[in-house]
Amino acid sequence: MIMGLTGGIASGKSTVSTLFVNKGARLVDADVIAREVMLPGTPVLAAAVRYFGSGILLPDGVLNRAKLGEIVFKDAEARQVLNKLTHPAIRQEIKERMYSMEQEEPQRLIIVDIPLLYESRLEDLFQEIVVVYVPMEIQIARLMERNGLSLEQAEGRLASQMDIEIKRSKANYVIDNSLDLTHTELQVATLWDRLGLS
Repeated sequence: MIMGLTGGIASGKSTVSTLFVNKGARLVDADVIAREVMLPGTPVLAAAVRYFGSGILLPDGVLNRAKLGEIVFKDAEARQVLNKLTHPAIRQEIKERMYSMEQEEPQRLIIVDIPLLYESRLEDLFQEIVVVYVPMEIQIARLMERNGLSLEQAEGRLASQMDIEIKRSKANYVIDNSLDLTHTELQVATLWDRLGLS
């Protein structure tokens, strides 16, 4: 089974995907792929530099993620341009990896962690979708602490994504990650059993 995993920013998607991997799932991580398609020498990075300018690069030619983030989180049009540049390459790589894994081990659960799964309209790729959920106020607090952001910056980043409550309502399964790790582990174990993966 190929299952999509998503949630809001700072909801703990990586924690939950790691728990699934620890139980025996395989993982395709869209964030890792997004970094790979923007490595020096890639056509996607070259296109981004043409549009945004060489100011988005560090002196060694590596993408300055913080600088690019500053630009696109403030400007919806810039964010759309970046998505048009990066999403086709990311989507293609996700598909190649997950179908390759499925052919190698058809009996294994494959988790595909995609932060913008609903925003990118990728629901049709998956048999089931699990949303990692925390209330918005927890998202904001975690984001401010993790990234050193102001309240205004944190709210701006949340505003660039679909509301967590909408994602929750669309999901086949919800993992509530607002309490401690033990609580989250129990939900992952319960879902694992429910899917008949024991």
